Amino acid sequence: MNSELQLPPFVYRILPWIAAFAFFMQSLDTSILNTALPTMAKDLNESPLNMQSAVISYALTLALFIPVSGFLSDKFGTRNIFVMAVSLFTLGSLLCALSNSLIFLDISRVIQGIGGSMMVPISRLVLIKSFKRSDFLAALNTATIPGLIGPVLGPVLGGYLVDVVSWHWVFFINLPIGILGVIISWKYMPNLKGEHMPFDLFGFIFIVIAFISATLSVEVLNQNQTYDFPLLLAVISFVFLIIYYGYAKKKPTPLFPLSLFKIHTFKIGIIGNLICRLGISGVPFLIPLLLQVGFGYSAIFAGVMLMPMAIASICTRIFIPRILARLGYRFVLVANTILAGIMIVLMSLLNLSTPLILISLLLFCIGGINSMQYTAMNSITLANLEKENTSSGNSLMAVNQQLAISFGTGFGAVLLRLISNSASTIHAFQLTFVILGVVTVLSSIIFAQLKNEDGKNLITHRQEIRR
Repeated sequence: MNSELQLPPFVYRILPWIAAFAFFMQSLDTSILNTALPTMAKDLNESPLNMQSAVISYALTLALFIPVSGFLSDKFGTRNIFVMAVSLFTLGSLLCALSNSLIFLDISRVIQGIGGSMMVPISRLVLIKSFKRSDFLAALNTATIPGLIGPVLGPVLGGYLVDVVSWHWVFFINLPIGILGVIISWKYMPNLKGEHMPFDLFGFIFIVIAFISATLSVEVLNQNQTYDFPLLLAVISFVFLIIYYGYAKKKPTPLFPLSLFKIHTFKIGIIGNLICRLGISGVPFLIPLLLQVGFGYSAIFAGVMLMPMAIASICTRIFIPRILARLGYRFVLVANTILAGIMIVLMSLLNLSTPLILISLLLFCIGGINSMQYTAMNSITLANLEKENTSSGNSLMAVNQQLAISFGTGFGAVLLRLISNSASTIHAFQLTFVILGVVTVLSSIIFAQLKNEDGKNLITHRQEIRR
C-alpha cells in the first residue's frame, strides 16, 4: 500500500490469492500438457514429434506479449488487462479442448498464450503497487507458492485425466478456475494505472526478436540433435540485445529503461535469477525422467513421488518471512543457493537400491529450498522499484524468468543427451545432476554481491519486533 492508495482491508487479504490463482493456472498448464501430448497425437492423427508445435506456439506467444504487459496495464488499468488476460486464457483452454486438428490446437494455444503472458506479471504488479514494501514479501510469498505446486501436481493430474477420462480435460479443468478468477478479480482487483508513456515500437521489436530467438533456440535444441541452427538463433538473440542496448541509451523513454540496472538489488536479482535457474530449473524436468526411464517406475507413481516437493513448498511458506527477517537477504540467498546446489548433487547418489523413503526425503528438502530460493530472489529483485519504473521492471523480470526456466530445462536436457552418448542411462542422469548442482552453487557468487542491508525495506515492523 502506498500513500496514494487505500483499499478496504478485505481486498488486501484477497489480492495475494488472486495472484496465486494466476501463478497456479499458468504453471499447471505448462506441466500438465506434457503428460497428455502422446495421447493427443494419437487422437489427432499426428506424430508425437509434431505435437511440440503446441508447446512452441505457446512459448513464443509468451515471448511476444510479456514485454508489453506493463505498458498495457499502465495505459488501460491493471484490473481491465488482468480480466482480459484471464478471459483469453480461459477461452484458449476451451478452444484447445475442442480442437480436432493440430493447426486448430496451435491457434488455440496462441490465444491461451496471450492471456497467460499477462496474468502473472500484472497480478504481481498489483501487489507491488498496492502493498507497502514491508508487507510486500508476505503478499508475494502467498502468491507464489501455488506456482511451485503446479509443476509437481501437473504430471500426476495430467496422467490421471488422460488415463481415466480423456486428454480434453487437461484443458477443461481451467474453465471453472478461470471463470471464478474473472468474477473475483473484476470485483476486488483495483484498476491501477501508471504514468502514460508513448509506446516504444522499435524497442519492442528489438526485444521481441531477441526473446523469440532465444526461446526458439532452446525449443529447437530440445527437439533436434543438431546444434547449428540453435546456435545461430542464440547469436541473433545476442545481437539484438546489443542493438537494443545501443538504442535504449539514446531513447528518452525506452520499453525497458537501462536505468533499471542502476538499481543494485534489481541488477543482482535479475542476473542471479537467470544463472541460478540454469541449474535448478532443469531438476523438475529431470526427476520424473529419472524415476521412469532410469528406475522403471510408472508415470503415475513417478508423479506421486514428486508430491513431497509440493508439500515442502507449502510448509516452508510459513517460515520464509521470519527467516529472511532474522538472517537477511544476503546471507539467506548465498547459503540457500549453495544448499540448493548440494541437494541437486545428492540426486546423483540415487540408484535402484535407494529406499523410497530416502528419495522422498531428498525431494522434500529440494522442494522447501526451492520455495525459499524463488521467494527470496523474486522479492529482492522488486524491492527497490519506484513508481516510474515499477511496471517496466516487473515486466522485465517476467521476461527474464521465462527465459531462465526455458534455458534451465534446455540445459538439463542437452547435458543428459550428450552424456547419454557415452554412458549408461543412470550414469548420465548422475553426471547431469552433478553439473547442474555445481552451476547452482557457483551462482551464489552473484548473490554475495548484495549488501547486508539490502531487503530491509521488505521486513515488516512486526517481524523486526520478533527479532
